[in-house]
Amino acid sequence: MLNMKSGIKRKIMAASIAGLVSLSAGLGASQADAAKADRECVAQVALLQSLAQGYFGGTITAGELRTLGDTGIGTFEGLNGEMIVLDGTVYQALGDGRVVVCPDKTIIPFSNVTFFDKDIALKLNDIKDKAALEKTLNEVVREHGANSFYMVKLPAEFSSILFRSEYGSQRPYPTLVEALKDKQTEFTEKNIKGTIVGLYCPSYMGELNSVGWHFHFISDDKKKGGHVLELSLKNATVYLDQTDRFAMLLHEDKEFHELNLAKDMRADIQSAEQDTKGKLASK
Repeated sequence: MLNMKSGIKRKIMAASIAGLVSLSAGLGASQADAAKADRECVAQVALLQSLAQGYFGGTITAGELRTLGDTGIGTFEGLNGEMIVLDGTVYQALGDGRVVVCPDKTIIPFSNVTFFDKDIALKLNDIKDKAALEKTLNEVVREHGANSFYMVKLPAEFSSILFRSEYGSQRPYPTLVEALKDKQTEFTEKNIKGTIVGLYCPSYMGELNSVGWHFHFISDDKKKGGHVLELSLKNATVYLDQTDRFAMLLHEDKEFHELNLAKDMRADIQSAEQDTKGKLASK
């Protein structure tokens, strides 16, 4: 079990490629060993499948999330915008396009974070679109281990980038796709400097998250950002943190535990990940 400093009880399931591991210093490991283990773990709050079903609540706060990682992605209570965690700060890209620093007390329904280490660096040239970026990154994944997790940092000047955010919903919450139909906003920027934070989930994560790549963006001036739908860039260096441990935090909330998490939400998740507002409206 992972010791949450807040004192709030958490149910945490930890797994590695080799099998179940302990993330607790109380099982004989030193504090230094525990700290090292924390750096090499992707911590996930709830499931993307619970978010897809409309669970936009939560019990963990942004302040607690920052104790689990300094880099990552996610969203906020009510699906109120897109999360970019960069260099230990939790940023909230709002539906109107503004980016703000998220208060520590904000509730988080879903997120993935880790403490970022530059394990791999790769030069990029003439990336025409998001598919080309994913193809290049997939080659790195195949070389270094397709069953690991990878967090990505890509600082660059983007020739163009299309990203989205969304206005928050109120209870009773709709499903993820229904919320995005009504509240998704999109922004296109040209020749903008910023950083993409991305996560790769291996194939066996299909019932807990979205398999493959998921990218969020924040501009260098910390004024613009969101979930990346498309992009292009001329040249940059991308950094990858290869991580072989995974921890899941399950909300201690009656509504969460009443969800049918065996329900197949793959089509909804794919739509939420990839579709522009026009495609969502036609569904």
